[in-house]
Amino acid sequence: MSKPKAKRQEFIDPETGPVLSARFLLTLVLAVVGIAWIIYYYLVVRVDPVKGGKPGGPAFMADWGNWNYLIGFGLLFVALALAAHPSTPLGRGQGIVVGMLGCFILGLLWIVTFYVFSNNITSVPVMNDLGQKNLFVGIVMMGVGFIYATKWE
Repeated sequence: MSKPKAKRQEFIDPETGPVLSARFLLTLVLAVVGIAWIIYYYLVVRVDPVKGGKPGGPAFMADWGNWNYLIGFGLLFVALALAAHPSTPLGRGQGIVVGMLGCFILGLLWIVTFYVFSNNITSVPVMNDLGQKNLFVGIVMMGVGFIYATKWE
């Protein structure tokens, strides 16, 4: 007769918590929607300043203009901030270091890319519409990295 297996305490042990939780699914949905919002606006709705023409649909997105980038990046940054909770894989154990360093490096790369291509920013998608607001995107990304840094033990 074998011994009964001990019940794992999934929510108590921060190293072996559940992989899927409601918060983790919410962060995935927010991140995907944020990225999709930016891509859809850039490729479908936005009027290319060089070619001109009519904006695509839906009309409300065309009316909002560059506010669409705030919505898309805002959803992405909120998703990353929510993922720093211990109930998500990025919020416990080595996931914190991955999230922290990932946000720091992506923010730094965003700013460096903006500065390298700043003389001819028209060749870089999304960055060409944001202009100096690219600095804000990179700094906020690094700020999200500091949310992870506060969770690091």
